[in-house]
Amino acid sequence: MINNIQKELEKIYIIQPITEQNASKYRVLQEEAVSLIESAGAVYAGTIYQNVREINPATFVGEGKLRELNERLEGLDGITILFNGELSPSQTLNISAALDNRKVIDRTTLILDIFAKNAQSSEGKLQVELAQLKYIYPRLKGKGEALSRLGGGVGTRGPGETQLETDRRYIRGRLKYLEDKLKETEKRRSLQTKRRKKNAVKTIALVGYTNTGKSTLMNLLTGSNVYVKNELFATLDPTARTFSIDDAEFLLVDTVGFLQDLPHNLIEAFKSTLESALNCDLALIVCDATGEYDMQLKTTLDTLQEMNFSSPYLVVMNKSENLSDASFPYGSIAISAKENLGIECLKREILKRFSQDFLFCELFVPYTRLNDYGKIKSLLTEKTVEYTDDGQTIQAVIPAMYAEKFSPYIAKRNGV
Repeated sequence: MINNIQKELEKIYIIQPITEQNASKYRVLQEEAVSLIESAGAVYAGTIYQNVREINPATFVGEGKLRELNERLEGLDGITILFNGELSPSQTLNISAALDNRKVIDRTTLILDIFAKNAQSSEGKLQVELAQLKYIYPRLKGKGEALSRLGGGVGTRGPGETQLETDRRYIRGRLKYLEDKLKETEKRRSLQTKRRKKNAVKTIALVGYTNTGKSTLMNLLTGSNVYVKNELFATLDPTARTFSIDDAEFLLVDTVGFLQDLPHNLIEAFKSTLESALNCDLALIVCDATGEYDMQLKTTLDTLQEMNFSSPYLVVMNKSENLSDASFPYGSIAISAKENLGIECLKREILKRFSQDFLFCELFVPYTRLNDYGKIKSLLTEKTVEYTDDGQTIQAVIPAMYAEKFSPYIAKRNGV
């Protein structure tokens, strides 16, 4: 039975171009492509590496090299070709024609397919459809025959199944509808952000490369059960959960992961969601300590810079349980979310970053003033309450913005 299911899975063969621009990272791009194929629910069938000295505007790699590639692919029937880069509509058509009309997709198409597969919330589905239609729209002109050849499988999931052969006017209308709906959602999220700031709730965003363990870390810190799977872009919809450190309360937000050469349409479609999450008080940039963490950190920082991110951040090196002598970035925190290692150190560092935002103190409230204290009590967190003859002695955590309200009761300030 398992073998029968395996036979039905789409097989994808990678053409990995090696250009001057990607010469230092083409191996990583190829490895990521294999992971993307598996995340899309398809089967990796192999890779052909192709040196490209000059990009051909019609076929990217040149007609002669395409003939060579076609010879190397001879005998491999019923497979999809993934060109691991971004192709123009005409390049996609020309490469397909040169490779005996095999189905050809590019890296953007594959990533969009995975996003369509993993989007769960209504907002996430709107964002994915917006990105797909923006990608499909310039590919409609004169593509009816080619698009009808695509059939099903990777690259045609989601709105692609129903929108590919619609006219341009309908798609323009659909794009406007999706953009308007997302603007409404953005307004609601903006109000939520303002409300959190008004209530002095400090927000921490989990950001970083895809599949570095952000969701696992979120589950560990918050005791929640966010979906976790060892595949790229398993978490697509942003998730927010509260947690506390020494009774100081925070809101932790998990976000979609980044990737090298992440399609611009996706960044644009998810910009409102990401900006809301990244309008945080602190970002935890999570890297995989067992992987290319320098590249992961650079990709994340470059993407954040594109979005004008300016909040403070802390680099967290996850999956470091078996690494005792690693040269991690200066100031980073080594942890293992899976093995619950280094988490207390991480919490201490987080609290240290917010030391100016919370007042840890001892209050004394005379019984004669309990009514007055009761009116503002909801603004702080009581850790312990001890009853004495004259009143209550309370160990408390007060947001700094409310400290003045409690000044008549503060008996002693404690260190973090």
